[in-house]
Amino acid sequence: YCGSFSVGKLLPRSLLLVLWGLDLSQPCPRHCICYTSPSTVSCQAHNFHAVPEGIPAQSERVFLQNNKIQRLLRGHFSPTTTMLWLYSNNISYIQPSTFHGFDRLEELDLGDNRHLKAVASDTFLGLGRLHALHLYHCGLISLPPGIFAGLHNLQYLYLQDNQLEFLEDDLFIDLLNLSHLFLHGNRLWSLRQNTFRGLGVLDRLLLHQNRIQWVDRQAFHDLRRLTTLYLFNNSLTELSGVSLTLLPALEYLRLNDNPWECDCKALSLWDWLRRFRGSTSSLICVSPPELVGKDLKMLKKEQLPSCMSSEGHPRGSPGGEMEQGESLNHLNRHRVHHNHHQRPYLPHGDQYSLPSPSPLPRPPKGGRRNCTRRGRKAKGGHNEVQLLRDGGEKDYTADRGKYDLSASGRRKNKCIPRTSVGPPIGVQRANNKAGSHLADYLSCLSPALLLSLFFVILR
Repeated sequence: YCGSFSVGKLLPRSLLLVLWGLDLSQPCPRHCICYTSPSTVSCQAHNFHAVPEGIPAQSERVFLQNNKIQRLLRGHFSPTTTMLWLYSNNISYIQPSTFHGFDRLEELDLGDNRHLKAVASDTFLGLGRLHALHLYHCGLISLPPGIFAGLHNLQYLYLQDNQLEFLEDDLFIDLLNLSHLFLHGNRLWSLRQNTFRGLGVLDRLLLHQNRIQWVDRQAFHDLRRLTTLYLFNNSLTELSGVSLTLLPALEYLRLNDNPWECDCKALSLWDWLRRFRGSTSSLICVSPPELVGKDLKMLKKEQLPSCMSSEGHPRGSPGGEMEQGESLNHLNRHRVHHNHHQRPYLPHGDQYSLPSPSPLPRPPKGGRRNCTRRGRKAKGGHNEVQLLRDGGEKDYTADRGKYDLSASGRRKNKCIPRTSVGPPIGVQRANNKAGSHLADYLSCLSPALLLSLFFVILR
């Protein structure tokens, strides 16, 4: 009896508590659940093909994940929204003005919409309070300049598992408070000097599982607070130790599963790793043959092959000019990139033009190959690495819109045999001069000898 009495008393109270949380004052979209404090609309996992009508105007949190929504248009949501979850839908188009005026929005999750492909540059304009933006697994091919402009309060940016091959310079320059940047699982193949400019408070940078082959020695120059850097499972054969000295707060570094070439170019990285006190992974060598399978960190300095410049000075020393990762031989091994940078089509008349990514410059046509393979600089000229830095002549195939980075290796530019080196000119001149002095001496001495002989005969 006491148990029955307790249940009878508690059941109405429990029901009242549930009803208290429901928003009965405003209409709620069909198949959705609405709550108050904060005003919430939950329409998840109902196979909606479009944003349902009747979302209360004052809604603060809207949950529409795990549906089949295809388009986002202006007017679908209220500017009072602070949290909007739209992940795991079929969104292929976002009208650029969809979120205009949403100055209260703090979290926007558009992840796992694999048909999205492209987002207009002004889509997130004015979202000054946004602190988390999810664009993972959206099939994004490129990101237009200015897409993150004005997002000064953004702290978390999720761009992983897309098809990004190239990042524009200064793409993140307005993200003054960004602490986490996720770029893993893309197709990135290079990190340029200004790729991460402006990210002064970034704490974690995840770049693993890309195709990165080249890292500019100044690529991390603004990341003074970075503690975690993941570069494992890429295509790095070398990495400048100079680039890592720009990360004074680094604690966790992962460089495993890269094809490291443990030659003289690895010396600066070896030296940096020797002094680093944080957590690192193994760096297994794939060359030269005598070091295959060994961990670069475990090697002794004398085990690293020495590279001698044409002047006889050792190269590859820490901080040396040619130890950085932008060597020509390294880049010429790269496969053809940017060969299908299509400009994504945005339906319904909202078009924008994505600029073609800047191609990696190549050495001028007809230039001689570097027979020493050491980037030797000729007097009064530029070596091939310098041409890559300063911008050389580009080869552009107009019919296919491709930059062919591998063609130069197939040209018939034969190495000119070195001419035999004779005795130094200075020595030859010194010998000739000595011979001339002797001849002059003998020429002066002959008349005196003849005169002496003449007097002897007279006697």
